[in-house]
Parts: sequence; structure tokens; C-alpha cells
Amino acid sequence: MVTLFTVYLSFMKSLFPSIEPFNHFFLKTKNHSVYVEECGNPSGVPIVFLHGGPCSGCKPDHRRFFDPSHYHIILFDQRGSGRSLPFGELEDNTLPDLMSDMETIRKQLNLENWILFGGSWGATLALAYAQKHVDHVRAIILRGSFLARNQDMIWFSSERGVASIYPESWQALSASIPHHLRTENLLADLITVLWGKDELAIRRVAKAWQSWGGQVALGNLYQESDEHPCENTIKQVLMELHYAKNHYFLKENELLENCNKLTHLPITLIHGRADLMCPIESAWKLHQALPQAKYIVLPNAGHIAQGDEMIDALINATEEFKQF
Repeated sequence: MVTLFTVYLSFMKSLFPSIEPFNHFFLKTKNHSVYVEECGNPSGVPIVFLHGGPCSGCKPDHRRFFDPSHYHIILFDQRGSGRSLPFGELEDNTLPDLMSDMETIRKQLNLENWILFGGSWGATLALAYAQKHVDHVRAIILRGSFLARNQDMIWFSSERGVASIYPESWQALSASIPHHLRTENLLADLITVLWGKDELAIRRVAKAWQSWGGQVALGNLYQESDEHPCENTIKQVLMELHYAKNHYFLKENELLENCNKLTHLPITLIHGRADLMCPIESAWKLHQALPQAKYIVLPNAGHIAQGDEMIDALINATEEFKQF
């Protein structure tokens, strides 16, 4: 018997078939080699994928949100991330540096403008870039937006936020800090340990931080790993905390306050109601600042760009933006 839910699923869009890059190269800077790849139609509408993290990097499935016959798909691993070298390098690794890399990539590819597609930290980067280089932006698609405000860090890294939903995982994170280094500021304690010299403590904190982030981002899908953190895991955690301790190289509330520069652009905001990493209040505030934006709430989706509901919404957005 065919149910209404089955009929609904049959109309939902899925990822495009797997695709390989037609070109890739490394953008050389003073301390970094940034990996860049191009997929799809070289003469198509340019669209750039901005990954989250910081430090998560692009994956093959990230190419599949876009119709390869229509879009010139650009993906790059941000400084110190993914295939970029050296992995985990923090020197000259700031939000302005990433925006500068985007501009260099755009110019090197001879693109007058492009569509920005970003999720989580990638949404942060998309907003910051668009506010500085608005003349080179056609349109924007944002998922699980992270605004990098103090309240966002309080939500994620203090007892006054998502810790109340996952108290067991929060306790494990707190307990990873050596007792003599504990204060009432967990984020500061994590930074003290990670930039210290106690290798055992560094590994313990890195594993606990990764577990905490995985639990919050994945919810019931998260599975704890017994593996010891490798060097790249520690470097990834260091980069995440490098950005956090520098307030993501943004002034407080900067992204919302500068939204007036973007009110003429086509923008789609997609957010899962069950997103505990970046609560939906962020997307709602963006919608208030960007009244022209299409605001899409997914009742059952969380933070990650997976699941039928989220994939359908993201691909619908890229299909609708073919007109731009």
C-alpha cells in the first residue's frame, strides 16, 4: 500500500550523480597552498561551495548539490583544511585571509561574479565575503547559519546553552580539563590546555571537544569512537579554537549589522528546526535583517547537510537559482 509519506518522498530531490573535477590547482600564498577544484559546466553559472568547520574541508558529495550541466561548480579547501597544505597551519589563517583567497580564486578563474553556497561556518564566510565584495555576488544560499556572536559561543560552550540538553556529554568535556586548570570559563580552559605542553592533556581535550561537537551536530546519529585522536584531529581542534579565541575575526554582531548591504540580492535561508549546533534564531534574525530573503524552516532537520528533507531543500534552492 502506497502511503502519502511514500508519495511525498518520491517527489523529493536527491543529490546529482557523482562527478569528477575537470580541473584542479593549488593557489599559492605566503604560508599556504589552497586546493581549488572546478566541476560541471566550464561555461555555466559560477557557484562556489563554502565548507564548514573551520577546518572540515570539502568532500566528493559536496559537488552533487548542483546541476553539472548548468553550473560551473567551484570548491576549495580553506587554509589549513582538507587537501590544502600545510594541514592545520594557523599562521595567516584568518577570516580576512579566506575572503582574500576567494577574491583571488574568482579573479584567476575570470569570473565577474558568482553565487555563494555556504553552511554553518561556510555561511559565516559567505556573509562576510558578500558584505565586502557585494558587486561580485549574484545570489546567496545559506544553510544552518552561524553568526559568530558571543551568544552563539555561550550557547555552544557554556552551561547556559546546549549543555542542558546533553548534560552527560558536557560533563565529559568539562572533566577532560585537568583539575588544577579549571575555571568558570570552559572555552578559556580548553585554549589553555591546547596551547600548553602537556601532550596527554592535549589529546584528552581534543578527543572530548570532537565528541562534544559530534554529539551536538549529529544528535541521535552520533556514535562515540574509542580511537585515540590522531595528529590531524588535534590540528583540526586547534584551528576551531584558534578562530573561536579570536572571535572569528569579527566585531560583535557585525554580520547582522552589515546586512543592509545585501538587501537587493536574491537570498535563500535554509535552517533545520532541530539544529542544536546553530539554533534557528540565527536564521530568523537574518531574515529580519534581509526581508527579501526566502526563509525555509525544515521541521525535522538538524545541522548537517544530510537527510532527505535537507538535501531536497538545498537542491531546490540551487534549481531555483538557475535564473540568476
